[in-house]
Amino acid sequence: MKTYPLEERYETLKISRDGRKLTITMNRPDFLNAADTVLHEELAHVFYDVAVDPDSDIIILTGAGRAFSAGGDIPWMRDAIAKPEMFEQTAREAKRIAFSMLELEKPLIAKVNGHATGLGATLALLCDVIFASSRAKIGDPHVSIGFVAGDGGPALWPQLIGYARAKEYLMTGDLMPATEAERIGLINHVVEPEELDARVDAFADKLANGATKAIRWTKTLANLELRRIVGAVMDPGVAYEALSNNTADHREAVEAFLAKRQPVFTGK
Repeated sequence: MKTYPLEERYETLKISRDGRKLTITMNRPDFLNAADTVLHEELAHVFYDVAVDPDSDIIILTGAGRAFSAGGDIPWMRDAIAKPEMFEQTAREAKRIAFSMLELEKPLIAKVNGHATGLGATLALLCDVIFASSRAKIGDPHVSIGFVAGDGGPALWPQLIGYARAKEYLMTGDLMPATEAERIGLINHVVEPEELDARVDAFADKLANGATKAIRWTKTLANLELRRIVGAVMDPGVAYEALSNNTADHREAVEAFLAKRQPVFTGK
């Protein structure tokens, strides 16, 4: 069986290297790096691939263009409404994404170059250290499209900012500026856009020049409890999200978004 270099395996992810640093770039800039069928499936595989990549020690996750990731692609959601069986694969992939990121021994840095919303926010928060542009906003607006935030948000947000704040943001879907996210401890650092690459590179180089095994295994220990919590929440989370996929409110929100109008929710 022929195997391809990591850089050639993906359609919507760009893989690049700088020494022992490997950067994964979500590469759908015209769609704000929103996940469609292909990107979601590739995200469910890539962290397992980089885990066994012998030529990298530090992994950086970012987005192409002006966004980190706008979450889920709305036309993809419309297809899932028409074909509910699609959601079974989506649920399996959602769990693979979360667990592959948390189980990755190599340090994983989020370079949040622009807005990170929905799944995009979850991807950032699953990383070990998060650097964000001062122009970025972050939030989990699943509820704004009549969807349960089942792909990891309810497991991650309370551990980072406490239950009261987490529930406020998850139930409203409000986005917050990166400066506010840094202030409340949701992310690590906010920097000016023109300084983002240099700051991430400097931090990655510091780790790359450190004791590789000690750093990896320290991360592994720090993630043990988070892995337990995410493991407990993900199955019911994706189950509730699947239920919400079949609601009238979700259908209304998707159609309203595509028609560029405000949704009218009925609680059904």
